[in-house]
Amino acid sequence: MGYYTLLLIKPDSTAKNHVGAILQIVEDDDFIIERLKMFKMDLELAERFYEIHKGKDFYDKLIKFMTSGKIVAAVLSRKNAVLELRKIIGTTDYHKSKPETIRRIYGETITRNAVHASDSIENAKEEIIKIFPDFDFNNNN
Repeated sequence: MGYYTLLLIKPDSTAKNHVGAILQIVEDDDFIIERLKMFKMDLELAERFYEIHKGKDFYDKLIKFMTSGKIVAAVLSRKNAVLELRKIIGTTDYHKSKPETIRRIYGETITRNAVHASDSIENAKEEIIKIFPDFDFNNNN
């Protein structure tokens, strides 16, 4: 399982046609795109996906944003996938990210920060299943 993680390209990035550039950065960092889809997240999925943040002051704003437009979801694989993807996306506050990271290049605000990436192996598995319910971790290749 340490070989898979989830990347969501958020509505701000899809609206500005940054999908290809972001996926190129990911592929250039030796990730393999195992699954890919574009969709509009509905309220029910957004609430399930971000249930960990329910009750926090930014929750409603996040849900509204994530349901506001198209999202691209990708299951990515490589050794230490979660850690390696977190390195190239940067911190949630894009201003504090290194200059070459996805969020620093494409982020606009803390919420509109271009992408979401799983933050642990356990969360990667749960998040992948929420977006790709039929993904088989044992027999994907």
